[in-house]
Amino acid sequence: MGGGLVSTATALHAAVIVVATGAIWIGSSWLEESAETLSGYYGLPAVVQGSVVVAVGSSFPEFASVVVTAATGVFDMGVGALVGSAIFNVLVIPGLSGLSSERPLEASREIVYKEAQFYMIAVSALVVTFSLAVIYYPVSSTPIVGELTRPVAAIPLGLYGLYLFIQYQDVGDAAIDRIRDGIDVRREWGKLAGGLLVIGVAVERLVGSVESLGATFGVPEFLAGITVVAAATSLPDTLVSVRTAREGRGGTSLGNVLGSNTFDLLVAIPVGVLIVGNVEVNFSTAVPMFGVLTAATVVLFAALRTDLTLTSRESGVLLISYLLFVAWVVAETVGVTSSLRGI
Repeated sequence: MGGGLVSTATALHAAVIVVATGAIWIGSSWLEESAETLSGYYGLPAVVQGSVVVAVGSSFPEFASVVVTAATGVFDMGVGALVGSAIFNVLVIPGLSGLSSERPLEASREIVYKEAQFYMIAVSALVVTFSLAVIYYPVSSTPIVGELTRPVAAIPLGLYGLYLFIQYQDVGDAAIDRIRDGIDVRREWGKLAGGLLVIGVAVERLVGSVESLGATFGVPEFLAGITVVAAATSLPDTLVSVRTAREGRGGTSLGNVLGSNTFDLLVAIPVGVLIVGNVEVNFSTAVPMFGVLTAATVVLFAALRTDLTLTSRESGVLLISYLLFVAWVVAETVGVTSSLRGI
């Protein structure tokens, strides 16, 4: 009888995950459509549109997941979801976008030298932030755990402020014509707010069900976040980037990927800390994953820099790299390898 109850509960949580993922997709589509329309209304250039407006919109599921997990005491799952989503964004989304495009996906020097490199700085800044938490606010030494406080969390937020300043300067330099005919601004802002609400509720349900399933099957919070939650919250970014790539807008597609990751790392995690006050971070689990994220970003950077395009062959390399990452995560989960300490 007990086994039947467990099976019923497992099936229910699995159904909630599927429904919540669908709700995230619907809410994100509202949010992204309104963000794209508002970008044209306010005259934002393609790179800024992709790396800030659309990126922040499509990153809201990850942002909501960090806030929810921090508030419910499973912050490791939120960090895992962000890092897993970032790796997914860097490898899978450009790979699928490159294969979906009829010709090689074009990448401008602005994408390669500003967006990609600033994103690398974002990864480094978050590793430094976690390091400061472990050094100055230690919780234990085995595994290495520190307390991430509000003053420390303000460091990556300050760096994101610099990123927004650079993007603001680009808007002034571009002088793009605004598209205002037939646009109801109040309706678009209302649609954007509705998308945010739907995503927030759906992510809260998603995290709760993933946490329950993880407890049932003994899956660590970090690994549950880096797989299930990361894949579900990355769906909006995937759909947006593939669609823009098919329309021949490589700059917007790639800008969305890098801008989303920059927002996730510099804003989502720090804001979760600011809301809760302080959270514990497992340095020995997080840093190896940031190493993987750095390596994935280097692979993408190298692919984009060759002729400033992303070919089908290079897209295939990105997708294979992600499959290798998933295989490693599975090996960690079943205990074949032990690179992640303290899980």
